[in-house]
Amino acid sequence: MARVITVSVVDDDRMLLDGLRAWLGGVPELRLVATAATVGELLDAPDAHLPYGFGATGCSPPDIVLLDLVLRDGSDPADNIRRLLRTGSRVLMISTVPDRSRIIEAIRAGADGYLTKDHDLPTLVAAIKDLASGRGALSAELAFACAFDDSPARPRLSPRERQILLDYASGLTLKSAARRAGITVHTAKDYLDRVKAKYQQAGRPTYTKLDLAQRVREDSLDGG
Repeated sequence: MARVITVSVVDDDRMLLDGLRAWLGGVPELRLVATAATVGELLDAPDAHLPYGFGATGCSPPDIVLLDLVLRDGSDPADNIRRLLRTGSRVLMISTVPDRSRIIEAIRAGADGYLTKDHDLPTLVAAIKDLASGRGALSAELAFACAFDDSPARPRLSPRERQILLDYASGLTLKSAARRAGITVHTAKDYLDRVKAKYQQAGRPTYTKLDLAQRVREDSLDGG
């Protein structure tokens, strides 16, 4: 039997929450375990205030949290993302608008994907499944934002630097990445060192293979 993916939603739109309960209730692979109007409510509020909550029950955090980008409590989206990530959940941002700068800020803060609220149920379910399987949730909005991201925090990588980064960060050894690119190991190491130096200059220190894999995910470099 396939594992059921647990999902929570943080959104202050009650109609949307009701709609998501109905939507997700019809998907056997998913189980909605918590809803809340703020991240604080989801994590900290007494269970009496959270009929679908887990914050005060001692239950395990959900696999995936659907998080509205802008909440009426004025909380900082990046801080919301980081608080949820510390629980071990993965975070899929949902928003009414495809704001490029906010998309990039959310991904930089650690969000695993971004969808606008006009997507249909199959698209949402596919994104949740992608996150639960360890992949990022790519979308047209996210791809567009990343393609036109010219902020100083996103280093400009040459095609060969990007190729070596992607191959190495995906799990290949440096020798295998070099062989795949048709270059020597020494040259591949030079490219990788340049990548690390560019991230260092951008204020995003990158030392290990795990760091490199994180940068690939943050910048959606494997999404096109």
